[in-house]
Amino acid sequence: MTNHKKKRPEKVLITGAAGFIGFHLCQLLAKSNYTVVGIDSINDYYSVDLKKDRIKQIDVLPNMRFIKMDICDKQSLDHLFECEGFDFVINLAAQAGVRYSIELPYKYIDSNLIGFINILEACRNNPVRQLIYASSSSVYGNSNKIPFSVEDCTDKPLSLYAATKKANEAMAHSYASLYNIPVTGLRFFTVYGPWGRPDMAYFSFTQKIMDGESIKVFNEGDLERDFTYIDDITVGIERLIKLPFDTEEEQALPYRLFNIGNHTPVKLMDFINTLEKHIGKDANKELLPMQKGDVYRTYADVSDLEKRIDFAPKTDIDKGLVEFISWYKGYYN
Repeated sequence: MTNHKKKRPEKVLITGAAGFIGFHLCQLLAKSNYTVVGIDSINDYYSVDLKKDRIKQIDVLPNMRFIKMDICDKQSLDHLFECEGFDFVINLAAQAGVRYSIELPYKYIDSNLIGFINILEACRNNPVRQLIYASSSSVYGNSNKIPFSVEDCTDKPLSLYAATKKANEAMAHSYASLYNIPVTGLRFFTVYGPWGRPDMAYFSFTQKIMDGESIKVFNEGDLERDFTYIDDITVGIERLIKLPFDTEEEQALPYRLFNIGNHTPVKLMDFINTLEKHIGKDANKELLPMQKGDVYRTYADVSDLEKRIDFAPKTDIDKGLVEFISWYKGYYN
């Protein structure tokens, strides 16, 4: 008699599940027949209510479980790994924000370095098929070479936040080399969209324009950003989960890096004009000098990503901002 034992769904841990990208990724993977465990410390870096509302959305999904947990809590994290037997781990938990890293540096050391080594150790002691972790376009600093390629030198971070992300890449590389853990690092480029982060410029600009307050425009608007819509980020991650480590380099050392960006930088003033158009109101602009730790331009070379998973972000800023503003108006009523 043939044994038709049903194969269990693959299990994914998503850290930072109450965060912007984590929330959207939990939704996508839970609907894609993965068993998803999401963890988050729910810190108060920005609105705890927004994070709790995200959790309410994902906690009701079949195949999805949320646990309040801090990746800095090594004992709880180790216990979780031992009990769950994860196939894949996607580490999105991190303290974000360039300006905040200047004001509160130790929060970045705790979350981005101590928390990350805890994840690496947990993957070493409880082997997984792949660890995917979030890096950032900020590691490129003020590079004059465009577009930014993963082969470029990234030794000159301009903020502590960028330095911690660069450190994550080095730490992950060493664990892939020492313990043969398959690791993929993702350098995200200015992610935006519904349920986004209130500390991001597009979010605060929207709120201030609607409320008739002035917006702070740094470097007098002479900045460019490779704005990347959230759905493009999550689809890219989903496609990378099962991408084999099959190039010659990856077989020798199971470590790789990809940019995930829209590969179409947008001038800040054009971005603000698009916001004004869709909000139906002009912004009062307060033109300011460049802020410390900031960069002039971001621009992703995604040719590696296209070659490997036949996908690259493509949502234009016009469509993406319509989606965001529609969500914003609905959420804040």
